[in-house]
Amino acid sequence: MSNQYPEISFVSPVYRAENMLPELVSEIQKVMVKLNKSYEIILVDDRSPDDSWLVMKSLSSKFPEVKSIRLSRNFGQHPTIMAGLSQAKGNWVVVMDCDLQDQPKEVEKLYNKALEGFDAVLAQRKDRKDSFFKKLSSKIYAKIYGYFTNTNYDYTVANFGIYKHKVIASVLEVNDYIKYFPLFVKFVGFHTTVIQVEHNSREDGKSSYSITALISLAFNTIISFSNKPLKLFVKFGMLISLISFISGVFTIYKYFRGEIEVLGYSSLIVSIWFLSGVIITIIGVTGIYVGKIFNQIKNRPVYIIDKTINVK
Repeated sequence: MSNQYPEISFVSPVYRAENMLPELVSEIQKVMVKLNKSYEIILVDDRSPDDSWLVMKSLSSKFPEVKSIRLSRNFGQHPTIMAGLSQAKGNWVVVMDCDLQDQPKEVEKLYNKALEGFDAVLAQRKDRKDSFFKKLSSKIYAKIYGYFTNTNYDYTVANFGIYKHKVIASVLEVNDYIKYFPLFVKFVGFHTTVIQVEHNSREDGKSSYSITALISLAFNTIISFSNKPLKLFVKFGMLISLISFISGVFTIYKYFRGEIEVLGYSSLIVSIWFLSGVIITIIGVTGIYVGKIFNQIKNRPVYIIDKTINVK
């Protein structure tokens, strides 16, 4: 890219972070003074219900390198990241959360590693400072996602990392309606490596992801990136058909031997309820995929920018 662009763009989605934003910006500035490189900080407000936008406006008025974007409503973390990436002009782009669990001081390590010839360097949290539930849910999700997509998914790697501009450009070209940044990075490929970084505990507030939101995110990403549930139900249906066929042949055999005088009412009712449940479940799963296709072909924007500050 041209030298008129900054060397590094920082992109951070903002939600319930009014008390953390000044320190986030300050820590990034310290790192960039040490690296002596040009930079920009892109903060994207996912219509946070607190005063995050007011803090962002104040920071942007003090520091021209801080660019603030506000979305028209709450779209979710990953569409918010995409909104920030769409405005990033740097030769390299750092994506990091705003809660300071991703430590800005680690960017120097990521950047130096990237200069060795990598297109993307992902941050692996060697000692996650998260709650037991969050770590457990991440492990479970990684196992489930890996099973349904036949891939190895590392739950210690999230959004934090440094990416060459061409990687980000390719990620933005992925037109999936359901956005999930780490999986998009994995999908586009390029010369990627992983290094360990220090992970910090959340200094203020708590995660905006509720149990329901985590389950919804996991479900949507699996459905978006895998058709294995459909294949499993096809196999399950074939297995049920095979069992039913064998059972039918055995029943006919017993009938001709005169061993069956009165057909069993209970077994008939159980079979009807069981097979009906299987059929309804299969139709439901198919319907979910059809619904996702419907959302995709509508081609609605996954985010809408309402206001910007210092963004040209």
